[in-house]
Amino acid sequence: MFLGELCSYPVNSVGFGGSDMFARVTTVAFQGIQAVDVDVQVQIGPGAICFTLVGLPDKAVAESRERVRSALVASGLALPAKRVTVNLAPADLPKEGSHYDLPIALGLMVAMGALPSDVLTDYLVIGELALDGSITAVNGALPAAMAANGQGKGLICPAVCGPEAAWASGDMKILAPNSLIQLANHFKGTQVLSAPTPGVSPSPPDQKDLSEIRGQETAKRALEIAAAGGHNLLMVGPPGSGKSMLASRLPSILPKLEPRELLEVSMIASIAGELADGQLSNQRPFRAPHHSASMASLVGGGLRARPGEISLAHNGVLFLDELPEFQPQVLDSLRQPIENGEATIVRANHRVTYPSRVQLIAAMNPCRCGHAGEPGHQCKRGDRCAADYQARVSGPFLDRIDLQIEVPAVSALDLIGASSAESSARVAERVMLARERQKARYAKLGLPITMNAHASARTIEETVGLNGAGEALMAEAASKLQLSARGFHRVLKLARTLADMDQKDDVGHHHLAEALSYRQNRLMSLAA
Repeated sequence: MFLGELCSYPVNSVGFGGSDMFARVTTVAFQGIQAVDVDVQVQIGPGAICFTLVGLPDKAVAESRERVRSALVASGLALPAKRVTVNLAPADLPKEGSHYDLPIALGLMVAMGALPSDVLTDYLVIGELALDGSITAVNGALPAAMAANGQGKGLICPAVCGPEAAWASGDMKILAPNSLIQLANHFKGTQVLSAPTPGVSPSPPDQKDLSEIRGQETAKRALEIAAAGGHNLLMVGPPGSGKSMLASRLPSILPKLEPRELLEVSMIASIAGELADGQLSNQRPFRAPHHSASMASLVGGGLRARPGEISLAHNGVLFLDELPEFQPQVLDSLRQPIENGEATIVRANHRVTYPSRVQLIAAMNPCRCGHAGEPGHQCKRGDRCAADYQARVSGPFLDRIDLQIEVPAVSALDLIGASSAESSARVAERVMLARERQKARYAKLGLPITMNAHASARTIEETVGLNGAGEALMAEAASKLQLSARGFHRVLKLARTLADMDQKDDVGHHHLAEALSYRQNRLMSLAA
């Protein structure tokens, strides 16, 4: 019985009747997706009966005293009538979250002699305690496991987090108990905890396919180009033209996540608590926030600086439907993360950076009534309807979008009869071939990028290598289209992708011409 044997282990200090008893346990604090070591120091000594917790704890950490006390009592162990002090070092690092419960409880058990003094030396510990002594799920199990594996340590975490933590390493020792009693019995040798196995999320059974879309061949071509090079795409068209349907089918033609990408995506999802049952998936993220979303929900922020939608879509797709309905300040806050691939959240007491390398797909109507530019349509407000609506999207934001296409309304004739459209599987094969060419090219150059959209200005100029005719075309287009320096290089990236799709080493005149056709301002043409 656990209750009868709690104090059967010797302690490396004097017992309850003597001087202080001391124990330390290693856990982590999360800064973005990075896990920083925290030393949980537990001291039980003479003095007024109290339980003091220091080390810049937030409300959730401070309340752990009552959870730990109740969990120990439920497990058959009461705190001694002495002064208990718990220090979370380093003392100047803010401590947030409920995952400190388990390391504090285990530190107390070691200090009281309920566990051997050296049993936790080779483990990093995270977990939240329920009042009945059970161990409940916490966020960040995967980053914590990665940190522990990097130090050559094992991990103690809740049972429900075990499948997630097991992805860190196949050789890593992971204990995933359901309760304090289970863990104590394991260390006593009366019960053996089996190692958790990595959890795999099943593929969605109802994945959408491009063959379901009738017509819109130009839009499908643009979608394939965007997928092949990782380019941003804006679709402008009337309601019901299929913009959202096209965007929702982009994941079906994108390659699966590579191991490095899977790890980055899963660590962000782990911090945000969005890994269901600890299961990882190689499907690329697809995030479609509502247009009422705040700046903090998109970029990240809040009291604990959590990742926003743009970080949760890392290595995947961020779809912004009804683009002008978003607050202009919210859209403009995305400009830097889209350009740099990082979302940095600065607070008075800390600074957190989350990766945000996303493929932006946006959709919008040409005006508020939705039918500007259609034959026979006359808006009561005239051209001002479209101008005011489109002005909600700033020029600098639009300048970061490589492809801007018009998606016309679908006629009834397009919907009649059997569909002869290509399936997503066939398009995905071409996308994969184009991406393999890009990956091989940049690997040969020794660059840590895999897609044209992520290439620097200098790199894309070297890989495109404009000839005389190409320079003349770009010079004329830059004048007529008033291309910015960013716009010029984005056209080159798009042309490079078109050449890769044709399996060509050289970027031809027709590749540049097609790339330029996607940079025309569709908004102004529809409003005219």
